[in-house]
Amino acid sequence: MSKLKTLLEARGPIKKVGVLGMGYVGIPAAVLFADASCFDRVLGFQRNSKSSGYKIDMLNRGESPLKGEEPGLEELIGKVTGAGKFECTPDFSRISELDAVTLSIQTPFANPKDLTPDFSALIEGIRNVGKYLKPGMLVVLESTITPGTTEGMAKQILEEESGLKAGEDFALAHAPERVMVGRLLKNIREHDRIVGGIDEASTKRAVELYSPVLTVGKVIPMSATAAEVTKTAENTFRDLQIAAINQLALYCEAMGINVYDVRTGVDSLKGEGITRAILWPGAGVGGHCLTKDTYHLERGVKIGEGQLDYPEGADSIYVLARKVNDFMPVHMYNLTAAALERIGKTVEGAKIAMLGWAFINDSDDARNAPSEPYRDLCLQAGAEVRVHDPYVVNYPDVEISADLEEVVRGADVVVVFTGHSAYFNVKADWLKELSGKENPVIVDGRNVVEPAEFIEKGFVYKGIGRGDKNGHEIKG
Repeated sequence: MSKLKTLLEARGPIKKVGVLGMGYVGIPAAVLFADASCFDRVLGFQRNSKSSGYKIDMLNRGESPLKGEEPGLEELIGKVTGAGKFECTPDFSRISELDAVTLSIQTPFANPKDLTPDFSALIEGIRNVGKYLKPGMLVVLESTITPGTTEGMAKQILEEESGLKAGEDFALAHAPERVMVGRLLKNIREHDRIVGGIDEASTKRAVELYSPVLTVGKVIPMSATAAEVTKTAENTFRDLQIAAINQLALYCEAMGINVYDVRTGVDSLKGEGITRAILWPGAGVGGHCLTKDTYHLERGVKIGEGQLDYPEGADSIYVLARKVNDFMPVHMYNLTAAALERIGKTVEGAKIAMLGWAFINDSDDARNAPSEPYRDLCLQAGAEVRVHDPYVVNYPDVEISADLEEVVRGADVVVVFTGHSAYFNVKADWLKELSGKENPVIVDGRNVVEPAEFIEKGFVYKGIGRGDKNGHEIKG
């Protein structure tokens, strides 16, 4: 029997679990661990910083620091804190109390062009774990990382800080998160869980950790590097699918047709052997994952030891897809300028009301939201920009209002950037009266409004993929 297997058997079943990083991934993971009867105690670790230290007291009061619609999350936080099974702490020395610890820390790219990720926060978290690591513990990285990171950088740092050896003295694995805001608990319970250890014993121990929180989903074991590639690849493929429909939307605009008609037609072909997933076009892609995971996958190939056989001089289709999706906020700006030009105005001096700052509907998640580059372009052109969002309360250097009426009053242009439920109820008469303009502009980036209603009331309409409507006659 290996040394690690002996240590794990001596330690016995996992009873105490820690989760580093109290964000969209860490909070639901921690409370689901705490709700599992087989685990006695769960600690959530959060730095007591100016920007996020407030989460500690909120969580310990049984409150969720995440805004937006997250079914069941706050109730579950209240349940496990009330039962004394979950506690949030800034004291990383308490890692030494645990049987298993997971890391849910963001891994952005400071500059995707040079394929260098900003691993500083993750490295700090790994060092904190290494300092208090004890023999027989399990360490799991849930963060999306460049393939090779678990068996490379993470293993090296943990061994340096602890003086222990991975695979002999402690177990190490990668089990990537697969969640979407708005359905965090549901996703963790029901999605299959990819678990990749650096060896058989590590994989088995990680399977033991995750199995109790799954209801419908099952565990899929593999190597650590295969797990890393699985996560980066699934997000890369989704980004590619979004880019495909966004490019089709641009084509449909150029050809004067409705992309949603085309989408319905394409989606109608179903049957044996047909595996088509056609998504929806929009104002751009945001969030922490899709905007960067392509670059993790690309970097994994570049730093890998194998030789890549690929068409000489050809661009990566994955990176090209990223460029298409990054272009969509620019296209929204171009639609805005074109609409204003139709009524003899320019972006300079225009009053623009943005509806939605978050990247996804009915959520406060504004990480890498496409609304930001659009706003920057408008400000650079000399526009006055006001932003409404019912969920996003604070964002650095951006004033966001929850008062829709205040934001749209006097606006030359109303731009829908997020498909929040509330925006589907906005009526043309109400909006035109508040704007005070004979021909206000509406630019719809999420197919929220009915074009005919707004065109009939005198609006100048532009919509993503709406080539059938974008050149409409302006009603006086």
